[in-house]
Amino acid sequence: MHSTIPDLMRNAAGTYGEREFLRFPALSSAAPSTVPSASLSFAEADAESDRLARALAAQGVRPGDRVAVMLDNVPWWPLSWLAVLKAGAVTVPVNVRYQAADLEHVLRDSGAVATLTVEAHAPRVPGPVHLVDRLTDGPPLDISLSADNVANFQYTSGTTGFPKACLLTHDYWLRTAQVVADLIHVRDDDVLMIAQAYSYMDPQWTTLLCLLGGIPHVVLPRFSASGFWPAARENGATLTYVLGTMPLLMHKQPPSPLDRENRMRLVLCSGIAPDLHRTFEERWGAPWRELYGSTESGCDLMSAPDAADTVGTGAMGTPPPGKEVRIDEETGEILVHGTPMMLGYWNHPEATAHAFRGGWYHTGDLGVRDAMGRIRHAGRLKDTVRRGGENISCAEVESVLARHPAVLAAALVPIPDDLFGELPKAFLQLRPGHAADAGTAAAVVAHARERLARFKIPAYVEFVESFTLTPSARIEKRHLLQPGRDQRAAPAIPTEDPA
Repeated sequence: MHSTIPDLMRNAAGTYGEREFLRFPALSSAAPSTVPSASLSFAEADAESDRLARALAAQGVRPGDRVAVMLDNVPWWPLSWLAVLKAGAVTVPVNVRYQAADLEHVLRDSGAVATLTVEAHAPRVPGPVHLVDRLTDGPPLDISLSADNVANFQYTSGTTGFPKACLLTHDYWLRTAQVVADLIHVRDDDVLMIAQAYSYMDPQWTTLLCLLGGIPHVVLPRFSASGFWPAARENGATLTYVLGTMPLLMHKQPPSPLDRENRMRLVLCSGIAPDLHRTFEERWGAPWRELYGSTESGCDLMSAPDAADTVGTGAMGTPPPGKEVRIDEETGEILVHGTPMMLGYWNHPEATAHAFRGGWYHTGDLGVRDAMGRIRHAGRLKDTVRRGGENISCAEVESVLARHPAVLAAALVPIPDDLFGELPKAFLQLRPGHAADAGTAAAVVAHARERLARFKIPAYVEFVESFTLTPSARIEKRHLLQPGRDQRAAPAIPTEDPA
């Protein structure tokens, strides 16, 4: 295995040369005119990232410095990532949707010496900025790196609080890509398509997987439920990875006679509803297989492409080589040990010690073993509502609410209550054509009452136009509960029996 990411890039350039490596369909016309081509070969990507690395060094970036990358899904993103690493520095991926508070937190916490971006985003960035499309070349570099060098300060999604930076080494990234490449048996005619923001970890390890296999990496500008499968057809995609709300949002699109007109041979996914698993496979004509992991630990459980016996079970597979996974006997929490694994949280020694107490990484996820000994996901340890003496899994209730034909997406959060301690409140995004009124709220709650215990029924419902999503396509709940606001007051709608 290669010891560093630049080593892998150089080897791929030497091995695959002019074969296509990066493809960015439907690039925005507003992109800078000097943006690299929407298609780059392995050799071109290596040469361009070398040039950028020299330019960064000429601007004063030194080995070990942190350099933020704040870019959309354009070729500059992977080229900048590779360049920062080739300069011996550490990449700090920044979500382009960040506003003042998010952005200031990440840049201050990481100690980034500069931010690589383009003119459109530069006014929002505090501190030094390098416009990536205007960097000029510099003298040759002689940088020595090792597998244990930190490659990324990768900030966690932060659904309920400000994110923390996971310290991820070159070895972490290479092992993560390699175990997936080994699992799926990359073929010479494969094309891997991804729709997540590059600032999230998935497009980064899939980039490395494509370097390992010598195959094209197709990066969509953003996720679109209606556009995902047309893009898969147009680009001849054979492999993809989807997670969070993405599968359900695609499923809620009207069926098309073209649904099975694609080359997809494998959909890797995280967290699909077991009772929809077979439906997805039949609709789009490809096997869907679970991957389970986190930013902190990479891939922890993996379902093989031929593991048809997992369809509809919720089973998340088996640990890859180098990993052990068990369930805590007292809490039911999924615990992980082995490699790859983050070095820890930057600036958070207490959080690091807590996460690794007893020598195992505590994922915060709940798991149960089925009769075959396989682990199924059972919600988040902290993503719960404590209603009186009962614990409510937010994920369970959200799954039921999202099955109502009027609901596009749902989020359940706890709100304080003098009698019960906490009550569940549901935020709902409706599908077009449904009224955001008391009648719709009553219909959704009635749907839930038929399927859930009484104490799990939302006490309040509120409609939203849209949700703010994390880069991993999960609802960012911290934006739903503004400080000082009475969560029971309008526009919240109480159910018939909020107690």
